[in-house]
This record gives sequence, C-alpha cells and structure tokens, in this order.
Amino acid sequence: MLALIDGTAAAVEPLLEHDGALRQRLGELRARADLEFVREDIVSLIVESIEGTTRVRRIVQDLRDFSRTGEATLEFADLHAGLESTLNVVANEIKYKADIVRDYGVLPRVECRASQINQVFMNLLVNAAQAIAGRGAITLRSGTDGSRVWVAVSDTGKGIPPENLNRIFDPFFTTKPVGQGTGLGLSLSYGIINKHGGEIVVASQPGQGTTFTIWLPQRQPLAGEAGGSGNNC
Repeated sequence: MLALIDGTAAAVEPLLEHDGALRQRLGELRARADLEFVREDIVSLIVESIEGTTRVRRIVQDLRDFSRTGEATLEFADLHAGLESTLNVVANEIKYKADIVRDYGVLPRVECRASQINQVFMNLLVNAAQAIAGRGAITLRSGTDGSRVWVAVSDTGKGIPPENLNRIFDPFFTTKPVGQGTGLGLSLSYGIINKHGGEIVVASQPGQGTTFTIWLPQRQPLAGEAGGSGNNC
C-alpha cells in the first residue's frame, strides 16, 4: 500500500508544479487522511496486531489443553504440561499476587483424566493466590516415590488455622469472604484425586503459608477393565 502511494505521488509530482489547485486538493487529502502519521504508525500497528493474535492463539490452545473437551477415557498425561497450561489460564488471578517458583522433578506420564487433574491444579493455584494478602510466592514442586508421583503447591499466604484443617475438604466449608468462594473447590478436588486412587494432603502454619500435595498412582489399577472407564477415575 505504501509503495503504491509513493509510486502514485512520484507520477503526479510533475503535474503539481503547474496545477496549484490540484496540489492544494491533494494536500488536503493527505492532511485529512493524516498520511504522515499513518506511515509512521502502521508498521508498529501491524506488529502489535500479530503479537495480539499470537497471544489469543496461545490462550485458546491453553484453554483447550486445560479442558481437553470431549475426552472421556483415561490417557497417559504430562502433569507438568497440564500444570503449565493451567497457570496460563489463571494468569490474571496470580500475576498481581505472586511470583511462580518452579522446582520440578522428573515425572513419568501418569494415567488419568487430564481435564480433571487440571481442574484440581486450578483450584489449588487460585486458592494459593487468594491466600496471599500482599505479594508473595507460589512454589510448585514434583517428584516420584515408587509407583506414585506427587505434585505440591505451596504459598506464602496467611495459612490455615489448626481448627480448620480437618474441615477444609468438607463441601461448602470456606473461610473466604462472601462472594469470593463457594467452599466446593477443595471438596471437588478431593473427590477427583480420590477417584484416581490417590490422595491430597495439606500442611499449614498460620502466618507462614500452606502446602497442598497431590499423590497419584502412575497407572490406574482398573485401567484394563471395561476399557478403563470404571469408577477409578
């Protein structure tokens, strides 16, 4: 487009020397179109548009990875990849509250329903961010122990009072302000991990922070029965 404008301007330049009215008319058109500004701005505008569409593509891909819509069977999933896609989905919940510290171990692929495990990750990450009053850190760790793997989410938030530790997985129990929590996130997470044959444990110190650790078997014990779609997941 700019090449066409420049070529046209060069072609009519000789005519402008003898036609003041035409020169004035073209000058008014250039001013009305703010041509000089457009020439300077259009390149950066196109670059920003490409960057924006790239971000949209990445967000959509992360949402697809997070939800894995339509997948009803067990699969061997990369838990680190699921955790990273979940982090991108909840980025706005976290970026103003905490820095993410990664201390990943080496994990094998784990037989599970990835969308359900990602839902657990999301609940734990959002809870961790909401537990931090000012700005803090959320540390993600992982590792293996025999035939089981574990993923831990730690925050530097206010912690959980000892009298509440035995109730946090109860449905509708919440210490969050009205409108901020339903009390179902941890209960649903507990149910998902339990159905995967794993466990979720919590350790907390008031004023120091909380750590939730998910334990999962590498393979589902009933995966070979009924096509792997039994109650184990």
